[in-house]
Amino acid sequence: MGYKNGIILLSDEDGQSSANNEGPQMTITEQIANYICDEFCRPLSNATIHHAKRAVIDWFAAMYSGSIQEPNPMLRESLINTDDAQHAIIFPEGQFSTVRTAAFLNGASAHTSEFDDIFRDGGFHPGCATIAAALAVAQHHRQAGLVFLRAVIAGYEVSSRISTAMGRDHYHFWHTTGTIATFGAAAAAALLLKLDRSETAHALSTSATLAAGLQQAFRSDGMSKPLHSAHAAEIGVMSAMVAAKGVTGALDVLEGPVGMGMAMSGSADWTKATAGLSETYNIEAITFKNHGCCGHTFAAIDGLLALLTSAGITAHEVIKIDIATYGPAVSVTDKPNPQTPQECKFSMQYVVAHAAYFGSVRIDAFEEMRMKDPKIRALMPKISLTVDQQIDDQFPARRAARVSVTSKAGGVFVHDQHTRKGDPDLPLSDEELNEKFVELTSPVLGTHSTDKLLKHLWLLDQIDLSACFAYAVQSE
Repeated sequence: MGYKNGIILLSDEDGQSSANNEGPQMTITEQIANYICDEFCRPLSNATIHHAKRAVIDWFAAMYSGSIQEPNPMLRESLINTDDAQHAIIFPEGQFSTVRTAAFLNGASAHTSEFDDIFRDGGFHPGCATIAAALAVAQHHRQAGLVFLRAVIAGYEVSSRISTAMGRDHYHFWHTTGTIATFGAAAAAALLLKLDRSETAHALSTSATLAAGLQQAFRSDGMSKPLHSAHAAEIGVMSAMVAAKGVTGALDVLEGPVGMGMAMSGSADWTKATAGLSETYNIEAITFKNHGCCGHTFAAIDGLLALLTSAGITAHEVIKIDIATYGPAVSVTDKPNPQTPQECKFSMQYVVAHAAYFGSVRIDAFEEMRMKDPKIRALMPKISLTVDQQIDDQFPARRAARVSVTSKAGGVFVHDQHTRKGDPDLPLSDEELNEKFVELTSPVLGTHSTDKLLKHLWLLDQIDLSACFAYAVQSE
């Protein structure tokens, strides 16, 4: 086996090179399309299915908590048209619209509260767009729960690998959730629409040229960050729908000389885009957030909480906090004086100070009174950020921080936080995931519907997807 221009080449019995035994120059999108088509009926382990259900449960929790936050009520008011085809549910009220509109709006809701999942090694949120797209298409085509889960799995596997292939350089300017989650949505939609191998490859290729999302959208105040996942979900669905009717894309759009790799990374390693497909399931290594803010702040938050507990000191005794961590955690979250919820979610100073006093960073951390709390505001200027080269060298595969606290008594306490609570090596248990779901969902749906929906989601591989919808929308 070898590689040429990012294409996997296998030697056949005659000594001639071929790509996955399908031809000498199979493109990356064609190789990925083979995987997606085979995934429709490939045997899946109980563990893989279980982790897919965990991802769906976490998606609903993040989606409900985000659905009632701006800009989502404004988006629904702007984009739901009662004259549109009534194909798929939009949460939380239960309006219906087209598949594309439902994918867009639910995708935005799932990325708003900053509680959506992460593929750590690729630095992006796979679920918000992939599951929004899969849910809309599966509902319209009345697919069983297990088929829906297969689509979710395929979307996670494809997008996670492309994210690692694009590498750290891609994240310098681009918001990977906006760009790479597009492939997860396209893969899920293609599987559910039962596209053939050629159509699936063209769906992926079309989605690539429409991928977008700039980091400036969340480095400054604004509401457009959730639109990245919304766009990714809608574009993935649209790309699959038009491919089914014969619309073609440039099959070498990823590895071509002016393709996505060159234009948006410059250091893409396309061997990673297909490595381990159908053998290792990345959906089993997803980070589920334990804090409702930027994931780059998590190691520092966890480290501070661990340090305060071990040292036996309180926030009132702290006069200085020094945080040494990896580069993007500093460049993205060094915001000493945030004012809005968006800015506070991406301010290391704010979320660490909040955690020091309140022990967590959940939905209430971004209420107006909490953001103006004088205790938090007084501690924030005492928090400094620096890049530690050894920690930075481990990014993105490890998200670590070294937290140093100086107390009023003159003591200096140091804690090395090697990972984040919720990462694959320190995961949320099923019980903790259930608690997160109830916490974030019950204020929107109520206790009864929340409990019923959770029970149905854990049974998704055994029931029809539609069985969940009776409990998934707000009642009058």
